[in-house]
Amino acid sequence: MYCICRDLQGTGSGGGASLRLQAGGVPLEPFIHQVGGHTSMMRYDDHTVCKPLISREQRFYESLPPEMKEFTPEYKGVVLVCFEGDSDGYINLVAYPYVESNMEGGTVEHEERDPPEREQPRRKHSRRSLHRSSSSSEHKEERSDRRETLAELKSPRLDQKIHSDVPFQMLDWNSGLSSEKISYNPWSLRCHKQQLSRMRSESKDRKLFKFLLLENVVHHFSYPCILDLKMGTRQHGDDASEEKAARQMKKCEQSTSATLGVRVCGMQVYQLNTGHYLCRNKYYGRGLSIEGFRQALHQYLHNGQVLRRDLFEPILNKLRSLKGVLERQASYRFYSSSLLIIYEGQVSCHSLLPPLSSPHPHPDSSSPAPLPPPPKLPPQQPPLVDVRMIDFAHSTYKGFRGDTAVHDGPDRGYVFGLESLVQILESLRDDNLL
Repeated sequence: MYCICRDLQGTGSGGGASLRLQAGGVPLEPFIHQVGGHTSMMRYDDHTVCKPLISREQRFYESLPPEMKEFTPEYKGVVLVCFEGDSDGYINLVAYPYVESNMEGGTVEHEERDPPEREQPRRKHSRRSLHRSSSSSEHKEERSDRRETLAELKSPRLDQKIHSDVPFQMLDWNSGLSSEKISYNPWSLRCHKQQLSRMRSESKDRKLFKFLLLENVVHHFSYPCILDLKMGTRQHGDDASEEKAARQMKKCEQSTSATLGVRVCGMQVYQLNTGHYLCRNKYYGRGLSIEGFRQALHQYLHNGQVLRRDLFEPILNKLRSLKGVLERQASYRFYSSSLLIIYEGQVSCHSLLPPLSSPHPHPDSSSPAPLPPPPKLPPQQPPLVDVRMIDFAHSTYKGFRGDTAVHDGPDRGYVFGLESLVQILESLRDDNLL
């Protein structure tokens, strides 16, 4: 097979190594069902999404205890992503297989292959940063020309690339989309634009970006209803700067993270009565009181017509099972990770109604004819429900990558959040019994 070879010197791969990019990459599209987070999730194929690689998260996925894998996305490896412009001047992100080899064709493995990690910039990059002057060397001139070309490329053709047959409606005033119905979750587009801006600003230093390939955990669902919950009473990692740690602690103190060990980071709920998704974002979740959090869970389980009582036990069972698993993981800490609760929003009406009673004969009938059998309904299937932990860029455990912080026992902050969730869901279930 014909391959395009590109030297990765300057991208952290180490001297003497090269990466082969197979011809015919996979165009990436924004993942339309992203409801939270700040890093853009990209659709690789129907069963796979990808996100910018952080070395700590990659290693964490590779070392997960077997019993945790039921509650995490399947890790599928690494791809290389680069900018490519089409004939109309629009930017495309294209993924290529990641195959590292030395000059003799043998495989080369590196413990550290990634550029130094750093916090995402908290301000937008100016256009000037894309046009910094370069030295007189031919190599730097070539890179400068590439920056100029990238700066002139148009934004992605999002109106054609990301769409859903079901419209989305954001309820949050600070999203700027209070009543507009669009064909993608507005948070996914926000994250995608920010990620693209970061990648473009960094393209002066490297042409290729490593992305993690992960299971698309909603691929089983036709109308995925998703609740993204930030778990735990602490969000900053052991390696956080004092400034970042103070910032994260303040967010926790001012939200239900402190009082419940969990806060809403995003939500989309399919509404049967209107045929569209209602969406909430992280800013909504940060401002909730304990009662507000309870109401948010109620809204997440309401399809616009009825409260989905059939979901309580399946979700509770999974949360209790996850709690048992995490209580057995001594020294693990899942700082800043999220928990996704997912269920199928499109259900048949009969699955939400009590069984039909047999019809009665007419009271005036002296000799009633035999009654026809009641109509047969398809067997009721248990609701499709899933619970997954995601985002492990700040997770750790004893001995992980040489981490020196000492943590004893399970992650009590995370477990506390699970206990709060179970308690509130049980109260919602008991308050709404028929």
